[in-house]
Amino acid sequence: MTITISQKKITLDTPIKRGSDTITEVALRKPLAGELRGLSLTDVLNMDVNALSTLLPRISTPIITKDDVRGMDPADLVQLGGEIASFLVPRKLQTDPESNASEATLTA
Repeated sequence: MTITISQKKITLDTPIKRGSDTITEVALRKPLAGELRGLSLTDVLNMDVNALSTLLPRISTPIITKDDVRGMDPADLVQLGGEIASFLVPRKLQTDPESNASEATLTA
C-alpha cells in the first residue's frame, strides 16, 4: 500500500514569535483520517478556530500550537484554514490547472 502525502508551504503575513524564534513560513501536510479524530469535518471546512487549533499541531511543520493559533493574525489563520480545506476536496472535484476549467462546483 502506498500513501502519497501532499504538502503545501504557506508564508505568513504576520510572523509568529515564540521566545527568540520567529516563524515566517509553515508547511502543512494533508491530514490522514486518524489526525481528524475528535473533529467535525464540517467545523474544519468552516474554519472553526477550535477545530483548526486542534488540527494544526498535528499537521504543521514547525508545529503550530494552540497558543500560537490563539495569537495568530486572522488573515494567516484564514490562509491556513483554506489550505487545509483544499486538502479535503476529492481530486475529481478539484480544478485541474492544465485544463480550461477555472472552478469546481460542489452540490449537495
